Amino acid sequence: MTLVQKFSKAFWGILNQQNEILLIAVSGGVDSVVLCELCHQNGYDFVIAHCNFQLRGEESERDEKFVHALAKKYNKQVLVKKFDTEEFGKKNKLSIQEAARELRYHWFEELIKEGKAKYTVTAHHADDNIETLLMNFFRGTGVHGLTGIPERSSMANTIRPLLNFRKSELLEFANQNKLNWVEDSSNASIKYTRNFFRNELLPALQKSFPQVEHNLLENINRFKDADALYQLAIASLKKKLCKAKGNEIHIPVKQLMEFENRGVILEIIRDFGFTEAQIDEVIKLSSAESGSFIQSPNAPFQIIRHRHWFIIAPLNAEKAEHFVIEEKTKHIDFPGGKLQINLAPYSENGESKIPGSNQVAMLDAKEIKFPILLRKWKAGDYFYPLGMKKKKKLARFFIDQKLSKTDKEKVWVLEMDQKIIWVIGHRIDERFKMAPSTKKIYRISLTSP
Repeated sequence: MTLVQKFSKAFWGILNQQNEILLIAVSGGVDSVVLCELCHQNGYDFVIAHCNFQLRGEESERDEKFVHALAKKYNKQVLVKKFDTEEFGKKNKLSIQEAARELRYHWFEELIKEGKAKYTVTAHHADDNIETLLMNFFRGTGVHGLTGIPERSSMANTIRPLLNFRKSELLEFANQNKLNWVEDSSNASIKYTRNFFRNELLPALQKSFPQVEHNLLENINRFKDADALYQLAIASLKKKLCKAKGNEIHIPVKQLMEFENRGVILEIIRDFGFTEAQIDEVIKLSSAESGSFIQSPNAPFQIIRHRHWFIIAPLNAEKAEHFVIEEKTKHIDFPGGKLQINLAPYSENGESKIPGSNQVAMLDAKEIKFPILLRKWKAGDYFYPLGMKKKKKLARFFIDQKLSKTDKEKVWVLEMDQKIIWVIGHRIDERFKMAPSTKKIYRISLTSP
């Protein structure tokens, strides 16, 4: 079977259709040039996209001119974008390679959204896959990171049909078809991580293990099989542990911690922008007081420790059902309105007078410990209504107050250390009222939405 036929079979296995316009990422190197020729010989319609990262001076301009000539050869449209890669990397604290990747794929995604093509096609091949496996392994990764480069990814609707082809096969095809390409001089420099693995580490490994590259490719397939089983197990555990409640996810702390498995924690929290770096924070949170929390560094979510549960809640005020109030918080918006929080000296006159409105709570500051949790009330909640020495369930309290079903659904509470401080808009808890010994008060006022 010729390389053209192998490519056709591989491409068909990924795409299953031939009439869509492809956006081929072309650097001008042999890999992307071969990709263009294979697509041409198989009758695929395509547009060429070239990124000029402006990192190699005249050589970068040479590459751009070459790609223009290549597009003319195939009578195809060419799209070119120049990037200030170094500036973008400095601004976003990324390496040159990371910056170039982010810029490249974001541009490709824009082109796909604009309708320039249906799929982005890149020339990643088996040798790239070997290098990626090793890089991931040495920098530290989970099972999925050992599966190499995916054949498809959602970013820019990308497909990679050359992943099963070795670099030597592509070079042989290029020479047989008398293809021209340009060489990137930076490929010889080991200052880039990938080049070190390609030019230094792999050749050294081959001296002791001549079949190392073949073995690593076989390992990628083994890791893919292992990852498939791993994902099935994780999906089953998530279904067992994670309970969706509105826009939140509730997870029983004890059950999660009993697994004593950092991987399980990571797989649950990573969907909400948390990373491996936050695993220890989650473990620490499991023994923290109710109301403690951590925030995602990459997404608008937080994990709140609430009694026996972890609650993964959005930070968006319109979607969340649990909010954490810290000591520095002065006001907070939530679906039930807006709370204004002020700390003031206690005096029998002025603002310290007992309010005549249920929209204001006056609390003894020495009894308040942060963080405080703002949440919807739930069945089983109880408190000690102001003026009473015995506790009362909120459900009973609402009946006494003659609240309608609709009114009850709108009730929120403030909770501290598993004690309800204030049934917002109704009554504070007896244990937190002002007393003769009070020196400072928290004045919390509700403004309805």
